[in-house]
Amino acid sequence: MSWCRATAALPILCALLLAACGFQLRGTQQLPFATIALTFPPNSTLGILLTRNIRAGTNTQVIAEAKKASAVLELISETQDRTVLTLDSQGRATEYTLKDRLRIRLLDDKGREVIEPTLLEVHRDIAFNDSQRLSKESEEALLYRDMQADLVQQIMRRLAAAKPYATTD
Repeated sequence: MSWCRATAALPILCALLLAACGFQLRGTQQLPFATIALTFPPNSTLGILLTRNIRAGTNTQVIAEAKKASAVLELISETQDRTVLTLDSQGRATEYTLKDRLRIRLLDDKGREVIEPTLLEVHRDIAFNDSQRLSKESEEALLYRDMQADLVQQIMRRLAAAKPYATTD
């Protein structure tokens, strides 16, 4: 009987401990502009993820026309590459470093830079075995998607911290 009470009290104890340490759910972020346009290539995975995050986690509206937006996020460049990290005794690659780099900038409705061109970069290491080529290619694709999700979170933090120019109209 006392074991059942202890088991029932465990979730309550965990909730109290989490509340005591200051933990709280992320909730919605407030971006410093009402509307934003994204100049990403059509059907880009990164653009889709970013649009989804802005719509779901903020009060900012994503619109298609840059001229009507109060902010425009420009994708200047994106590169993904893979470099050899280690070689085996026969000179074959056994580990790679995957990199995803973005250069972005944020403009206000008057064309002024709110966020100057910024390089964002993430990388992951992946072990490679020639006998497991198909599964490693799938793992590589998953790692690139994970890296893009990390880049989206970096962009969201930069957007939330952006300081737009004060309007003096």
